[in-house]
Amino acid sequence: MTGPLRPAFHEGQILAAADLSAAVAHARGQTARHAAQLHDWGIAEGLGLVTRPRTDPLTNDRFVEVSVAPGIAVDGTGREVVVAAPVVLRESDFEEVNGADRIGGELYPVFLTAADLTPAADPRPDVCGVTAGRTRVEEGYRIVYGRLGDERTVAEQEPPPIGADPAEPPRRWLLLLGYVRWENGHFTGVETTARGVAPRGAGVRADTVSSRSGSLALRTGREPQEGKPVLTLSGEDPPSLVFGLYGGAGTVTELMTVAANGNLSIAGSFSGRMSVGSTLVASGTATDGMLLPLPSGVTPEQVADGRVVVHVRLTPRVPPLATEETLYCPVAAEVDADGRVRCRIRLYTPAGPERFADVPGAVDFLVLATVPATAPAARAAGGDGA
Repeated sequence: MTGPLRPAFHEGQILAAADLSAAVAHARGQTARHAAQLHDWGIAEGLGLVTRPRTDPLTNDRFVEVSVAPGIAVDGTGREVVVAAPVVLRESDFEEVNGADRIGGELYPVFLTAADLTPAADPRPDVCGVTAGRTRVEEGYRIVYGRLGDERTVAEQEPPPIGADPAEPPRRWLLLLGYVRWENGHFTGVETTARGVAPRGAGVRADTVSSRSGSLALRTGREPQEGKPVLTLSGEDPPSLVFGLYGGAGTVTELMTVAANGNLSIAGSFSGRMSVGSTLVASGTATDGMLLPLPSGVTPEQVADGRVVVHVRLTPRVPPLATEETLYCPVAAEVDADGRVRCRIRLYTPAGPERFADVPGAVDFLVLATVPATAPAARAAGGDGA
């Protein structure tokens, strides 16, 4: 198989239309391969669904006019799709696709796809007396409505083979823009996510990202926004890795910092998965009926499925009613299946009208949470453990 062909010219060559078209095709193919292989397809900028309130003059019902904002996207073939001006969505086109099956209040997907729009041929003859052909091709687009559930087909699209030239006409590739809600013959709202599927943003594929300034920032927006997270890698002296939140004027409130010597500093608490053989402890005092607390970082789910083993020690406390004339004896001091403390104290007063009385008690507790050397998950994976 041959590689891409690049046109070559020489002095005195008569350039035919095919020669000039080949020069354009080579540049287009190079650009498309770059976009398709070094980037992840999706929306690069704009293309959101925007609404404006409207009133039906016949019924006085309120609805919204929906338009697609200007923007740029790159599809899975490497084709750039440019929407240079706002585009108002036509309700008649929606009815043509979903007219018989539309359900009021449901969210219907709206897609963008590339399309070549060729102007009519110039009827004027050229200098040789031959009628001129089409000399321009508009790299345009089409707005496409989908039926309920069609948004799932976006993830199933297969990119063209590596090295494939841009298709003529462009291959249909759907870019999800969002969803419109349809009720009583009009659009009544828009959403960005429905049934777990949202518009896809463009990305980049790279093994190395370098900074010329000596500092690299990873954030969730194009510009710093107060309260939004940011991860900064600084090569300044001393170098550091910082996770924090933007404050006013682009300053960063440091929440976690890794220094050059490996020291980790955090502003909040630390919790995470317990390693094999580790132990976490919780202690305190609980009264009858209280839910016994687990050590910080341990969840009831971990205990239920056996990933963490809990050991409990209870020591009944001397009740405040016990005096020199009153004796006490613990009747029960245990934890039930729900993790609640059950503690009863029996008081004995020989000189009293009622010599025996059972009352709720309190205990000092010690909870040890440990991770066994062989967890159930490891055994389920096929090993017997050690």
